[in-house]
Amino acid sequence: MMRFSSIFSSIALASTVFASSAVLAQENITFWFTDDDPNYIKRISELVDEFEKKNPDITVEFVTTSYTQSREQLALQLSVGEGPDLAKFADSSLVKYVLDLRPYMKDPDGYATLHGGSLEFLRDDDHPNMIGGYVASQTLNLPFVNVTLFEQAGVPIPKQGSTLAEIVDASVKVAEATGVDIPFTMDRSGHRFSGPAYSYGARYLAPDGSFVFPDEAAKAYITDLYHWTQTGAFPKEMWGAAGGNRYKNMGDEFINANVVTYFAGNWMVNPFQNKIQDAFNWSVLDAPCGPGGCIPMPGTTYIAGFSRTKHPQAVAKLIEFLGSEPVQREIAEKYIIIPGANIKNINYQLDDENAKKAMTVFANNAANVTPEIRAFYKARGANVVYDTIVQRMSQLIVGEMTLDETFARMASDVAKGNEELKKQ
Repeated sequence: MMRFSSIFSSIALASTVFASSAVLAQENITFWFTDDDPNYIKRISELVDEFEKKNPDITVEFVTTSYTQSREQLALQLSVGEGPDLAKFADSSLVKYVLDLRPYMKDPDGYATLHGGSLEFLRDDDHPNMIGGYVASQTLNLPFVNVTLFEQAGVPIPKQGSTLAEIVDASVKVAEATGVDIPFTMDRSGHRFSGPAYSYGARYLAPDGSFVFPDEAAKAYITDLYHWTQTGAFPKEMWGAAGGNRYKNMGDEFINANVVTYFAGNWMVNPFQNKIQDAFNWSVLDAPCGPGGCIPMPGTTYIAGFSRTKHPQAVAKLIEFLGSEPVQREIAEKYIIIPGANIKNINYQLDDENAKKAMTVFANNAANVTPEIRAFYKARGANVVYDTIVQRMSQLIVGEMTLDETFARMASDVAKGNEELKKQ
């Protein structure tokens, strides 16, 4: 009896030890993800589930956040050693928190070959061979137009070579003829603001790498935007409704046929084809032209792991899975994304003729991105410029500051930002 009790106790003890070991072996990581396309978010969630089934020792907490929440919270948490283990983000200043996953990957060289030069965006000069994650998407900003409204108004759609002023003027004529509330708008974003600024001839970087804003060309652009808010061509509520430097997306207004021309990017093509369907015809214009050229502002989103993680191997394994050729091809083709990976012969799944034409326009404008803009985009601390654009433009638009006060405050913000960056 004693012997049986002893054996039973030993089995119970062994089971307890085994269970404890299993708990200790389990790796829990957190993945923050944000996107404007709910179907894309859903698919990434499904892929994470697939990953967990293949890797039962890894649990992934998949957290969906808004772009604004991610932008405001991610940098703050990472700066104090907290936050997620990996995330999707667009702020290049967060690269300093990115972990080199190369030592933890199963096939780092094959991964690096697949993703090629795009990995440079997640590297600094001290880590030339680093693999921090991957470029989830490459973007361009261009004007979307409601073609049906232009046709109803009998107004010609602006042609390649048109200035922003000509595009806004045509949009006003369409709105007046059709009764639509919003002739022209853009997302409340310093990034969205910047393509036309470069077309006006603005420059954001000095030769020494410091930020300069606003120069005379930027002032001319800001003056025009302010004038359009006063005439109603660019309704002031579009930027004035949010506070501080918070991002605000205007896509739903376009979907609801309440906007003639909406300045956004190619990530909106898939949501538009899904939500607009046959309600109206829409298209994309070439980048507005000006003294600085016909400039589409490029953008990049990343999925990367952070050095604060306690489970680098689990993070590397998930990123290697999500960044693999089959997954990258599926995501690109299904959700109409320009990937950072070198995926050949992408077959975008587009039945919508409006979407097909739009992606053609985006592809044709990619060559107009200048080396100077790419240098600014990669510059550490670019949000110094983006944040002052959104905050001070909003204050100008709602009447809190004059143009001259706006210019002075922007210059002061950027000067302070340059000083802070020197200390880092």
